[in-house]
Amino acid sequence: MAVIHRTTMTPGKLELLAAWLPSRPWYEGTASRPELSKAGGFRLDDPKGEVGIEFMVVTDTSGDRPFSYHVPLSYHGAPLEGAAEAALIGTSEHGVLGRRWVYDGTHDPVLVEQLLALVAGDAEPQAQSVSDTPDLSVTAHLTGAPLPTTVTPTPVTDDEHGTHLAVAPGLTLHVTRRLDAAAPTPDARGHVTASWHTPDGTGNRARFAVLTDTTP
Repeated sequence: MAVIHRTTMTPGKLELLAAWLPSRPWYEGTASRPELSKAGGFRLDDPKGEVGIEFMVVTDTSGDRPFSYHVPLSYHGAPLEGAAEAALIGTSEHGVLGRRWVYDGTHDPVLVEQLLALVAGDAEPQAQSVSDTPDLSVTAHLTGAPLPTTVTPTPVTDDEHGTHLAVAPGLTLHVTRRLDAAAPTPDARGHVTASWHTPDGTGNRARFAVLTDTTP
């Protein structure tokens, strides 16, 4: 299981995301520099122990009302081979591990494979900030045929509704970006549900990822 290091990152994750978020089509705010705070999330383990995998929720309070965003992140000790330039959120100096390349995890096959494994019940979600501690609040559901265990690099589509990946023929993974506890939850092949909190401390739950059959 991944070890959580009690150290610093320079620049920090929130600094990197504040510079990156306004470039995303699903960013709802109007600020060129969001005011971000950490609002929840969880981790998954890379079976090879090489890639850090985190599903972070940040809340932007720069506008008239707060918006919470779900950002899957992957952390590498070297540039991710074959990754599009747009996939890189930035680099940071980690107090223990040295330079880390921080990516939008939807572009990272390792993160996508482990997210599918979570949907299938084959990966255990881990607490975001505590080593070797499962996060029992994260739930997953799957119906139908088994999912692929490996993912080849696939085009990632971002729009105002979120991020979409064709993970297998006839199967699309939709990553929720703007979290809304009141959003409808239509039937799907599979999904991952997790928690986050609003600035006033209210707890919320929503689907962080949804797997659907692609309409021919």
